[in-house]
Amino acid sequence: MKTLGIIGGLGPMATAYFMQLVIEMTDAATDQEHIPMIIYNCPQIPDRTKYLLGLSAENPAPQIAQCGCKLAADGAEIAAIPCITAHAMHEEIQGDVGIPIIHAIKEVALYLKEKGISKAALEATDGTVQVGVFQKELEEAGIEVILPSKESQKKVMGIIYDNVKAGCKVDMQAFGEVERELLEKGAEVIILGCTELSMVKRDYELQPYYLDAMEVLARTAVKQCGRLRAKYDNL
Repeated sequence: MKTLGIIGGLGPMATAYFMQLVIEMTDAATDQEHIPMIIYNCPQIPDRTKYLLGLSAENPAPQIAQCGCKLAADGAEIAAIPCITAHAMHEEIQGDVGIPIIHAIKEVALYLKEKGISKAALEATDGTVQVGVFQKELEEAGIEVILPSKESQKKVMGIIYDNVKAGCKVDMQAFGEVERELLEKGAEVIILGCTELSMVKRDYELQPYYLDAMEVLARTAVKQCGRLRAKYDNL
């Protein structure tokens, strides 16, 4: 098995859940058969969305890369970042880290292409949406991208920042309103493209047309480490 490095703290709860997903997806009958993981929990890394939107001059990429270098030095062979927004800076981060960093967004596009999806809606941070990294990868895979309206995007950001990151109850009425809009626009799949939205899927019963990008990231990590349970071939 390969040793998995996790650049964590972006945010902390998402990191804990990512580790749980990796453990659940691992084909293991004993402690010794589980994947070795090295985790750096770095919550002080500057906000990724604010930087991408030009609301902060603090570039988080160097600090994220520094964590990746520490993981490599400690024996990690591949790395994962349980923060989808950070993947907008993947190329910059990867260039400074000597081990492969799984590109969660590319993996989502590949997964949906393999499943024959032609229209996918995206729920993500303003930073992820405006930079367009999801749109680029999905469109290159032949998948049409459906985005929330301006009003619905505000609701998505409220769920991410005012609910999950703040440790408050999720506004499921707002969540449902965004869902209805995206389905009416023809979405076959709704991508949860932020790890805070993964917490919604963890804590609430969602319809099967939701695809959690963090689950895709965990699945890829376990698969690359050589221990994926057969039941997770499909998410």
